[in-house]
Amino acid sequence: MLRVSRLIVLEGLDGSGKATQTRHICRALEERGEAVRKISFPDYESPSSSLIKMYLGGEFGADPRAVNPYQASVFYAVDRVASYLKDWKKDYDAGRTILTDRYTTSNAIYQLSKLEEGRREEYLRWLEELEYKKLALPKPDVVLYLDVEPEVSQQLLSKRYSGDQAKKDIHERDLSFLLTCREAALYAARHGNWIVVRCSHEGKMNSEDSITREILSHI
Repeated sequence: MLRVSRLIVLEGLDGSGKATQTRHICRALEERGEAVRKISFPDYESPSSSLIKMYLGGEFGADPRAVNPYQASVFYAVDRVASYLKDWKKDYDAGRTILTDRYTTSNAIYQLSKLEEGRREEYLRWLEELEYKKLALPKPDVVLYLDVEPEVSQQLLSKRYSGDQAKKDIHERDLSFLLTCREAALYAARHGNWIVVRCSHEGKMNSEDSITREILSHI
């Protein structure tokens, strides 16, 4: 019997628990007998992420907005194409489930946030044309956006870096930018019919198990 591949994306801002949930979901699907390939973006182990590292490291400016959304989108898109062609295309073509921590949808959050609302529809059309048609990346079957209250995600980020603010990239250290990104993410979720998973409540993170169960109920 021919396996039908599917592409599942876990999306969210920094500090939303994507990596943790990707591990949990991968294990749960494998226990059900599904052939799963787990990946994440950016692919920092690959030379294709060089421009992303320069961007996030502030080499083009300490303000994320110093690089316009179209320029930055191309940095990330190139990294995804290299990963797809070199690494996971064969698994996708063979019918495996691809479970990814971030994808093309991250551009629809972080770069969309740099634009005023009147230009967002135009950008999202351009992004879909670029990544799914011109670059021929597979389109996700389902996107789950892990929504975390900003104050909670900031607490998680502080724990990640043991309070060392210097370890944060230019996105992570700019709270006003992250607040705008969350608003942009919810806009993109409505536009793209993403599933929004509420991961925190009244300033506290929901339990990992409850979040995992909700994700699995959708996929």
